[in-house]
Amino acid sequence: MLEVIDKGSCSEEHPVPLLFVHGGWHAAWCWDEHFLDYFADKGYRALAVSLRGHGNSPAPKRMQACSVADFVNDVDSVANSLPMRPAVIGHSLGGFVVQKYLEAHDAPAGVLVASLPTRGIGGFMLRGMKRHPWHAIRSTVTTRSLHGYNTPKLAREYFYSPHTPESDVVRYVARLEEEFTGRITRDTALLDLPKPERVTTPLLVLGAECDGCITQEEVRATARAYNTEAEIFPNMGHNMMVEPGWDAVAQRIHTWLETLAPMTQSRRSGEQVADQ
Repeated sequence: MLEVIDKGSCSEEHPVPLLFVHGGWHAAWCWDEHFLDYFADKGYRALAVSLRGHGNSPAPKRMQACSVADFVNDVDSVANSLPMRPAVIGHSLGGFVVQKYLEAHDAPAGVLVASLPTRGIGGFMLRGMKRHPWHAIRSTVTTRSLHGYNTPKLAREYFYSPHTPESDVVRYVARLEEEFTGRITRDTALLDLPKPERVTTPLLVLGAECDGCITQEEVRATARAYNTEAEIFPNMGHNMMVEPGWDAVAQRIHTWLETLAPMTQSRRSGEQVADQ
C-alpha cells in the first residue's frame, strides 16, 4: 500500500481535495513540511503520496524497471480512493508525472511546481554532466544517483537558493533517498514525453529564479505548451515547497484555485445529480 499523508477535510468552500506529488530523491514528507497544514487550515483536504519505492511506499518490482506509467498508476490509485477527482500538484519529476496523468485522466485543476519540462529531462542531464561529469558517469554505470545530491553543498547547488538556512539544507539532505536511473530516465528523456495537446485541465505553471535543476526558459516553454503563462518566483530555489517564501507559493496556488471554484462547484453538483 502506498504511503499517503492525509490532512484536513473538504469543506463547502473547497470541496475538491488536493493531491500532491513529489519529485526525485524526495517523498511525501516534502509537502508535509508546510503545504499540507497550510491547505488544511484553508479548508481543503490535502494529501501527499509517496510514489512506489519512495518514502514508506513499497516497490513491487526493481526500481530500475519502474516506468513513468507506473508512477501515473500510483497517482491514479490514490485519486480513485477519494470521493471526487482531486486537483493534482506536482513538483519536479512529480510535475512530469502529473502532466502524463492529465493526458488520460480528468481533474478539476493541475499545478506544475518547478516541473520537468514537456521536452523532458535532457537539458537537466546535460547541465549535470557539464557541472559534475564524474557523478554523471557513476550514475550511468551503477544506476544509482543519490551520490550526486546527498551533501549540503550539492543539494544547495541543485535544490536550494542562497537564502535557505544551512541548518534546513542539512536537515533536508538527511531525508533524501536513492533514485535509480534506468527505465524512468529513458521515459523522461525520450520514450514517454508529455503530450500537451491531450490535456484539457486548467494548469498553473510556477518556477523559481534560483532553480539549479530547471531553467526559467524551460518553465516558460512548458507554460506555452499548455497555452498559459509561467510565473517565476524571485530568490527561490528548486524546492519551492520548503524554501523561504514557500508561503507565497502556497498562497498563489490557493488564490488560483479559488478562481476555479465556480467550475469545481458546478462539476461537484453534476456528480451529485448523476449519483441520484
